[in-house]
Amino acid sequence: MSVPTAPSAVRAAPVSRALLAAFGLATAVDLVSLLAGAEPGHQIAKPLLMPLLAAYAVSRGAPGPLVAALLFGWGGDVLLLSDADPAFLLGMGSFAVGHVCYLVLFGRRRTSPALGAPYAAALAGTVALLWPDLPAELRIPVAGYALLLTAMACRAGSLGLLAGLGGALFLLSDTLIATGVAAWPRPPASDFWIMLTYTAAQYLLTTGALRAMYGESRTNV
Repeated sequence: MSVPTAPSAVRAAPVSRALLAAFGLATAVDLVSLLAGAEPGHQIAKPLLMPLLAAYAVSRGAPGPLVAALLFGWGGDVLLLSDADPAFLLGMGSFAVGHVCYLVLFGRRRTSPALGAPYAAALAGTVALLWPDLPAELRIPVAGYALLLTAMACRAGSLGLLAGLGGALFLLSDTLIATGVAAWPRPPASDFWIMLTYTAAQYLLTTGALRAMYGESRTNV
């Protein structure tokens, strides 16, 4: 049985399409700028990503915790544009609050028990390997953040495959950032891969959440 589309959702469809298209355009500009080494393009496009995705989510009737998670992600995005150590810690803190919002969103929905072991192993292995190479003052904050991020990634599967994939990509994106903090060798164009996996993660979490809560009618715009 299909989920009925509310009249307000029908009226919002053109706005939703425009916002989603704007998010896609800003994402493309950001990724191309990173590949081309055009820092001004990245500086302009990155702060637009999460507000556009949050506005799209609002136009689809998203619950408050989802919108809050995206806006705290925006706070982290803006803060991480700076290379200063305090900005990194504040940005990580903003993302951490966003993960708490996602955990509130997931509520008591059940996650497959089979996901717990691999995510726990990934957390323990990553922290153990990074620990010696992290700056001493960042070890505890990074480990605490990694625990919260892994919990969010694991629990995201409670909203279905799309959200679960989004959680996994978020974990991958932030792991790439952590390897840079630890001064590990990183792949070519690492900033491109970080932003590609991050924007895909936030989009999949948003789409997966809307689909799980409201059905196809709120995501097929």
